[in-house]
Amino acid sequence: MALENFNPLKKKGQLATRREPENPFFALQHRMNRMFDDFLGEPFDLFGTAAKANMFMPQMNVSETEKEIIVTADLPGVEEKDLDISITKDELTIKGEKKSETEEKGKDFYRMERSYGSFSRTVMLPQGIDESKINAELKKGVLKLTIPKSAEAAAERKKIQIKTE
Repeated sequence: MALENFNPLKKKGQLATRREPENPFFALQHRMNRMFDDFLGEPFDLFGTAAKANMFMPQMNVSETEKEIIVTADLPGVEEKDLDISITKDELTIKGEKKSETEEKGKDFYRMERSYGSFSRTVMLPQGIDESKINAELKKGVLKLTIPKSAEAAAERKKIQIKTE
């Protein structure tokens, strides 16, 4: 009986090869991903790189001054008609769809690539905003929302003194 019959990784007619990544951290990641794949029944990526490759999630910054809240979102390639911005008493939601299409023709080839992806980001807002005076501006792929605070909310702000020993 040949030794190849005892190799559990080898199926009849196949070469048995098993290669682990050289880096021990990548090996651990690979093993963890396989464990989750087996448990969930679908591909799993511990660091989310596979999901990130197929999903567009815009970067956002939120800042607050005494008079207003400023929200900026990086939306390269997103047009105004593909955006939906809504606000409730305590939430701001920015939804949109990014569409990209490139076409290249040559003498001996034709290449067409399309990518589509939708996104939704929600930001919790403090009470006391003036919804009627919100300003939204999309310029060079950056959405800027200026959300003024109501006069009552701006007046309620209280500075807290810090004591040192």
